[in-house]
Amino acid sequence: MLMRTDPIRELDRITQQVFGTTGTWSRPSAMPMDAWRDGDTFYVQFDLPGISPDAIDLDVEQNVLTVKAERRPTERGDNAEIQLSERPLGVFSRQLFLGDALDTDRITAAYEAGVLTLTIPVAETAKPRKIQISGGNDRTELRA
Repeated sequence: MLMRTDPIRELDRITQQVFGTTGTWSRPSAMPMDAWRDGDTFYVQFDLPGISPDAIDLDVEQNVLTVKAERRPTERGDNAEIQLSERPLGVFSRQLFLGDALDTDRITAAYEAGVLTLTIPVAETAKPRKIQISGGNDRTELRA
């Protein structure tokens, strides 16, 4: 269903998490995600807390799904003194290589409480189906 084929990008994602670097458009930070299949539906969830829905970009080209989002700094007054700053800022991105078993033409997206949920149906051609067997005098034919 979901193919992970870029170990270098995965190493970069882990390094960014450990060292807390800020993502840029040319080198975005990764975002945490979960993915699972339930029956004939595949789900992917991305954590994007504090990001406005209009700052999220979702694209599918062939079987590559790309999610990009940007968290900008909060406006502070001229006299503000930062005491602690742990929330990551900048650009976040994640690219997934979807298998042919998923129907990328029917992906839906919902964003609630800082979680982007994608619902991807399993393609009809990938669903299990019964094959009829017809009997003949000397041979048996399989038909899909």
